Amino acid sequence: MNNIFETPPQRGVFYALRFMRKIEHIGIAVRDLKAANDSYTKLFNAAPYKLETVESESVSTSFFHIGETKIELLEATSDQSAIAKYIEKRGEGIHHIAYDVEDISAERERLISEGFQAIGEIKNGADNKLVCFFHPKSANGVLIELCQERV
Repeated sequence: MNNIFETPPQRGVFYALRFMRKIEHIGIAVRDLKAANDSYTKLFNAAPYKLETVESESVSTSFFHIGETKIELLEATSDQSAIAKYIEKRGEGIHHIAYDVEDISAERERLISEGFQAIGEIKNGADNKLVCFFHPKSANGVLIELCQERV
């Protein structure tokens, strides 16, 4: 095998690049999406490029581009949503870090085999993505999202 990206699974930077290609976005939980959009529009000197409601997650979202990374603001649309519960427990702030992956199924299985605790299954998310999550207890207090572009 001459191509470093085709070598058997091993730890290291080249293996990681094959699966986690970049930070896709940082998710920030907010109480009031309109007010947060106004603040972040001033901060970034640019309006959100996309507003979207994800009914299955009971959230409304907005996305900002910052270089190659995106910032996702998330507002709960139900008191029972994960975002509402997060804000009630911890207040507004960084909710998750999302990583762009080549093959979400393979990467999910790899992380599970490495001892990371999956939360649910792969599902449709915002911004035309397939997503899955890993519990913060297995990632030093950070909720991890994997995302892959839907085709």
